[in-house]
Amino acid sequence: MIPRASVSSAIKAILMCGPLFAAGHVAAQTSPAGEKAVALEEIVVTAQKREESLQDTPISIAAFTPEDLENRGISSLVDLRSSVPNLQLTPHPNSATTARMFIRGVGNNDDQVTQDPGVAVYIDGVYVARNQGLAMDVADIERVEVLRGPQGSLYGRNATGGAINFITRAPELGEFGFKQSVTAGDEELFRSRTQVNLPIGETVAVQLSYLKSVKDGYVNNRGTGVSRFGDQDRDAYRAALRWKPTEVLDVRYSYDQSDIGDTPAFIAAVPFYPVEAPRPEAGSPSVRNLQRNDVAAQGHNLTVSWQLSDGLAFKSITGFRKLDNETYQDYNSGVLGPIPLFITYFDSSQEQLSQELQAIGAAFDARLQYVAGLYYIDESADSFDYANVPARRVRSDRFVTIDNRAYALYAEGTYTPAVLDDRLHVTVGARWSRDERKATLQNITVPAVGAPIPGAPGRGDNSFNNTSPSFVVAFDVQPGLNVYAKTVKGYKTGGYNVRASSTARFEEGFDEENLLSYEIGVKSQWWQNRVRLNAAVFHSDYEDIQVNIQSDPANISITDVLNAGKAGIDGVELDFDARLTRDLSVALSYAYLDAKYDEIIDASGTDVSGRFRFVEAPRHSLYTSLQYDFPALPIGRLSALVDYAWQDRKFTSSGDARYVVGEYGLVNARLSLSEIDLGAGELRAALWGRNLADEEYYVTHFNAGVPSAFFGEPRSYGIDLIYQY
Repeated sequence: MIPRASVSSAIKAILMCGPLFAAGHVAAQTSPAGEKAVALEEIVVTAQKREESLQDTPISIAAFTPEDLENRGISSLVDLRSSVPNLQLTPHPNSATTARMFIRGVGNNDDQVTQDPGVAVYIDGVYVARNQGLAMDVADIERVEVLRGPQGSLYGRNATGGAINFITRAPELGEFGFKQSVTAGDEELFRSRTQVNLPIGETVAVQLSYLKSVKDGYVNNRGTGVSRFGDQDRDAYRAALRWKPTEVLDVRYSYDQSDIGDTPAFIAAVPFYPVEAPRPEAGSPSVRNLQRNDVAAQGHNLTVSWQLSDGLAFKSITGFRKLDNETYQDYNSGVLGPIPLFITYFDSSQEQLSQELQAIGAAFDARLQYVAGLYYIDESADSFDYANVPARRVRSDRFVTIDNRAYALYAEGTYTPAVLDDRLHVTVGARWSRDERKATLQNITVPAVGAPIPGAPGRGDNSFNNTSPSFVVAFDVQPGLNVYAKTVKGYKTGGYNVRASSTARFEEGFDEENLLSYEIGVKSQWWQNRVRLNAAVFHSDYEDIQVNIQSDPANISITDVLNAGKAGIDGVELDFDARLTRDLSVALSYAYLDAKYDEIIDASGTDVSGRFRFVEAPRHSLYTSLQYDFPALPIGRLSALVDYAWQDRKFTSSGDARYVVGEYGLVNARLSLSEIDLGAGELRAALWGRNLADEEYYVTHFNAGVPSAFFGEPRSYGIDLIYQY
């Protein structure tokens, strides 16, 4: 628990900044007239299911506008990693196309189809149970929101860590639009995204998008099969339709499809921390028949918004998504001999259908703002995978199916009483959830000689019920300065572990985990809205944690998941943006995290918490940037952006403290020329470089028979050309 004195001191220090910025505000009033218009852009978010200013939302949230995404080179989910402190996104060893997500140290380190992530991803309100695909890459993104901490009442779909919302831009009625983006760079990088907006009459518009992205990997394959590790070969399509027959009815439909043919990422054998290996340039000649991955994802979204009256709106969000995921991974061929330690292959198919109904309104002369809703999701999947261990002359085949259903009823209301000049706001919310989860497991041992040996089949059938409340008190201290205190509970459903030590362990499954968070925050703007300072101090009580415990020290593939953990997580998050002059802007985001297990009870009843560490939870992390806009040139406007992202060391294995990613920092830069008038449309051009210091660092460090790691990308550079009409 954070000591009360520490919380009080942190909030007091933030509030004491008021006089400092107030002095700047006065100076701005007496500065030249041109300076008065200088201000930060207002950011509107929908984190609470309704549009409101970022500064009025009592949530620790990082929000990105289209300009932010372009300037920081964010084109996919994984690119958010360095821009949001306390957010960790790392590839899974079985498949680099699968992102493992953690916020505030809470997430899921596995990629089993029988387990749900601890951080929820939404695209236009549709929950994405399995996040492979390029739906967010190809779409015309209007905003990205990263909600840190449990979102118990409104985002109760397993969001103990937080939620990431991608909000796309709706097709524009009555206006033709065209946008073409082309990126070229080293390692044969080529990325093209085409977007067209077509009006059809006064009430209908269609938006069409296509994305093509290719890039060579930087590790050559000296064996047989594909030429390189880490190649990218991706295509994505999207069609969106908007129909607005009246002012009160708005219907949006979209379809997206993604095809990913990347080659496997290179797994490097490395020593234990603190010794680090150099970044490799080539694999072993022992690699045989390295295969390309094949991932296909598609989705439908139908959203109907109906403004029933001035004080009540109804929204229906229907989503269907389908995923076919075929991946291959070579583990350390040539490290201990001419054959790989093992090879994995996965072939899975997944479908999900979700329906959400929302009522968003106001009552009592708008003193009560409320959201209420119903939610349903039906998910099914089947998976086949094998682990081939050539040294043992044996292959282990595994067949898995799941059949999941979830139901939820939620409501949240914010009331502003007629006291204290309408500056007090009290929010109460709750979400009731029921999860019904079924799964089957069949293991088969396939020896080099002889008939396959089937194991005992397993079948699990469990259900879980949960009520997650939230309570927030917010107060407007003065215009531009708000403080809040909140308590919220998050819930992540139970599931099954396909790597269990026995069939009985699989069938038993594991129960849900719960997280209760306490947070105090400040949202503030100063100096004629030229400075924005937001901060949050939080403590989380994390209970019944789903902990992976290695049951067989001689076999890393056998682990049992137990609800054995109890932990406390303390932290601070700070976001600072300033428009110092009309031409100079600075941004700084910082996070502190202290996550420790208080108790882990193993199968024998022994407390083994001393042997465990929180993974993906660096103690310190920050992002900072400096942007300067030069005076207008005859051809356009030149601007330069330099940013730096740094994070402290972090553990990557909960049960072995030797697996660590050391601290590292990345420097990026972008020089852009915008507002190039072509008569018909406008052109923007930019030169960019990433990891300019060519830092050698691990993205993740793990046990793959021997200590192993994925390396981060080396220095890269390129050019962007963006034409918009």
